[in-house]
Amino acid sequence: MDQDLAAAASLTRVSKRLRGKPVLAGLDLSIRAGEVTALLGPNGAGKSTTAGLLVGRLQPDAGEVRLYGLSPDRPAARSRLGVMLQAAGLPDVMTVGEMVTLQSGYYRDPRPVGETLALAGLSDLTQRRCGTLSGGQARRVQYALAICGRPDLLVLDEPTAAMDRASARALWATVRDAAADGAAVLMTTHDLAEADALADRVVVMDAGRIVADDTPAAIRARAGGAVIRCRTPLTAAHAAAFPGVRNATADGAELRLLTTDAAAAVRRLLDADPLLTDLRVHEAALEDAISSLLTRDERIAA
Repeated sequence: MDQDLAAAASLTRVSKRLRGKPVLAGLDLSIRAGEVTALLGPNGAGKSTTAGLLVGRLQPDAGEVRLYGLSPDRPAARSRLGVMLQAAGLPDVMTVGEMVTLQSGYYRDPRPVGETLALAGLSDLTQRRCGTLSGGQARRVQYALAICGRPDLLVLDEPTAAMDRASARALWATVRDAAADGAAVLMTTHDLAEADALADRVVVMDAGRIVADDTPAAIRARAGGAVIRCRTPLTAAHAAAFPGVRNATADGAELRLLTTDAAAAVRRLLDADPLLTDLRVHEAALEDAISSLLTRDERIAA
């Protein structure tokens, strides 16, 4: 079947300007059922704008946005959508249980309220007023509001921001379950370990365009090799000239090298600075691959 025909949601040649500046320019993206898609990239890449267009909070300046073949502002499309955005607030005086009950009432076939609360890890907070919740607890309420209607498309914008690791991992499990049940899931996140663990597909954006679209394993493979980290006064420009080094960056006092020949790079480092400290070598991860992609893209643009 054609991918576009099978898509739960799609943006076709979409352009968008915000505050007079271009954010998206001719973006093409489809989100498929039964799949968790992680939308990644630096601040300002266009991730939240893309999510806002899909859920109907923003309108495109050009191009077309469709949810199940309909405009996002159509009730028939919105009824199939669950949304968790970064900027959403909660009324201070309502309890967690009241909020979930109210939101559930907007859907034709919602989950039982108790089930929604359990999935979001809120069973022990039902009677708490929203104004007394911590940041992580409030995010779990916002997640409950997104899933209470059994959505066919779940859009999660930085879903685990402010959550502790245990709460985040519990949320991951429910997101994977939703995809296994056939829902399409789009998530944005700055936590690349989260994307690596959770996503079937990674879409990397930079400056409003897609620079990579593949599985996490395939994106990781693009990094090819190992990452070396150490503390040294050597500059990234100096180390970038070592054989096999594909990318060199300085992170404070730490030097980071992405290399296809770790042994040779380590020898060159020690020759250049025998007094370097805190030397570590590990296999390239998703974060390293994306860093390499974005750095390469900057070089091409320059």
